[in-house]
Amino acid sequence: MKRPVYINDFSLRCILGSDEAQVLDSLTNGKRGTFTTYDVAGVMRPAATIDPATLAPVPEQKFDNRVNRLSQAAFSGIENTIRKAVEKFGADRVGIFLGSCDNGSEASMAALKCFKETGAFPEGYILDYQRADFPAQFIAQRFGITGMLSVHSTACASSASAFVSARNNLYAGNCDVAIVGGVDIASLSVILGFASLEAMSDKPTNPFSANRSGLTLGDAAVFFVVTKEPCAELCTAKCEGLKVVGFGESADADHITAPRADGEGAYQAMKAALNDAGLDASQIGYVNLHGTGTELNDAMESRAINRLFGEASHADVPVSSTKALTGHTLGAAGALELAFCCMALKNDVLPAHLFDGVVDPKLPPVHLVKPGETAKDLKYCMSNSFAFGGCNVSLIVENG
Repeated sequence: MKRPVYINDFSLRCILGSDEAQVLDSLTNGKRGTFTTYDVAGVMRPAATIDPATLAPVPEQKFDNRVNRLSQAAFSGIENTIRKAVEKFGADRVGIFLGSCDNGSEASMAALKCFKETGAFPEGYILDYQRADFPAQFIAQRFGITGMLSVHSTACASSASAFVSARNNLYAGNCDVAIVGGVDIASLSVILGFASLEAMSDKPTNPFSANRSGLTLGDAAVFFVVTKEPCAELCTAKCEGLKVVGFGESADADHITAPRADGEGAYQAMKAALNDAGLDASQIGYVNLHGTGTELNDAMESRAINRLFGEASHADVPVSSTKALTGHTLGAAGALELAFCCMALKNDVLPAHLFDGVVDPKLPPVHLVKPGETAKDLKYCMSNSFAFGGCNVSLIVENG
């Protein structure tokens, strides 16, 4: 039995900006946002971070941190829709499903530095900043929501996992409408962590290139308002006809950080999404790759794509990694890239694959979207999120 989730509204904030026309132009023409550089043990590392000075303070002092300021900037675009949902269904029937990995590390590192220097934590610092549900508690408090609240920290698949949870709880009757999405920042602790794994590039990420040297991190917050039935009172014009129709998950648990080399986990997630949607691979018009720009990810994902879509996939199915434009936004990546798929569907365009053009000859061939390449009768898009620990999620969105 098909169990679609209808998208009524969405809003995002990332390095590409907040204006939809500007974001769409960057996506289709391969225009990278402005990256900031950080000194990590004497090596300059770029990251797609949003200037904190451009983010307004959160009025509720308890919640005023960089993560929540970013969330506030993102959900301001759908604030009216959220309030309508609360009014229509009741505060206790609105669920919040969020993907995030940060857990207050920026505030914690600053607090520990203060403690080391003065012997005391800074005034106002509370352990709540480190709670996994802190970003979701902020949203609930802002809109007076008293329904179920769920936060997923499944690494790079977090907000894609949140979509699966939202669908399941909507159909289980635990809520009537869901706010679902993700938020994460490229905090210093995260940058140091990925640098220690030797996975972070010293230049903007270059996915699927023979010259790639790793990933680039980024900031993003993305929120959707979804229901299990069409809702004319909530649905905005830009979302009319949009619904998530395929949800696929797998857990290969092959390695704590590295993906399974043969792409089996990625393949199983994509295949499960197709089966869930009742679709054949030939019906997918575009795939947003996980595409981190690491050697391990690019190798396994191209194998999985080639296997799923057939040996002729490089000539048929357009694919791209938008992480070269936005950075890898961690827990927010799944929701951000699903939003890009929605924009592609509504505007009949293809997000460009930005790289140096030197395709790695060792990789199975795939059709990488060139800047300015156009779509034709785009109806189904697939979005992939493959995380540490082998947590794989694939989502399919339809315009129809």
